[in-house]
Amino acid sequence: MLFDSFGEYIFYDGAMGTMLYKYGLKSGEKPDLMNLTNPDAVESVHRMYVEAGSDIICTNTFGSNALNLADTGHTPTEIIAAAVTIAKRACEGSNAKVSLDIGSTGHVLEPYGDLEPEKAYDLFKEMAIAGEQAGADFVTIETMSDPEEVRAAMTAVSENTKLPMLVTMTFEKSGYTFMGCTPEKFAETAEELGASAIGLNCSLEPMEMLETASRLAKATKLPLIIKPNAGLPDSKSGDYNTGAEEFSAQMAEFKKLGVKIVGGCCGTTPEYIRELKKVY
Repeated sequence: MLFDSFGEYIFYDGAMGTMLYKYGLKSGEKPDLMNLTNPDAVESVHRMYVEAGSDIICTNTFGSNALNLADTGHTPTEIIAAAVTIAKRACEGSNAKVSLDIGSTGHVLEPYGDLEPEKAYDLFKEMAIAGEQAGADFVTIETMSDPEEVRAAMTAVSENTKLPMLVTMTFEKSGYTFMGCTPEKFAETAEELGASAIGLNCSLEPMEMLETASRLAKATKLPLIIKPNAGLPDSKSGDYNTGAEEFSAQMAEFKKLGVKIVGGCCGTTPEYIRELKKVY
């Protein structure tokens, strides 16, 4: 079985982008380019998560689609090949696996936006093929708000690779995504398209996700993923307001829902993973 090599609980890593600010990433710059311009920094972040106990390391490729990279002079294949190599190197000597990270395109699909579903499919297809060729173990499709973008990404991955798909959407406190998707609709779509695990990530701190996670747990028998933010960032310092111990204490509540795959999103660090492992 897919997750048999792991323990009872599986630990993702935490944030990448907010960690890279400590290594010189400036506001407005694309973190993905650091796979080429500062690979040692990216590897250092990955290795810190491995040392903290993460089982799944996500590549630094959240925005590595052709639209997002159009003005950089670099291709998705070039960025992704470097990113997977870096992540695999950081995992050497451990049991951690590498997951190709695929985020939202940042565009809204037709008929509500300007991105054709076929174009979205092609963007995700290019990323998925590059990730598999570079040696990724999984694909993580995350921070999606539109079920049709989820469909485009999952179809592109499943039709062009053999990589297992771990899929998360980002929900608001209301229990809806920005595009109006419910957890029940998400579960239906992701199960239909062959997800290996599904869940929630980003936007909220742990306790703010609990009700939506409960609904998702009732709607699916797939393994559940929870990757919250460390609260909200301070407008001046940029520091997030939910510390590692408080974060992990809140995350303990998800054990009651049968959540098996946990990690962190924006603002979390290796310290959050270490604290998380104390309560799971």
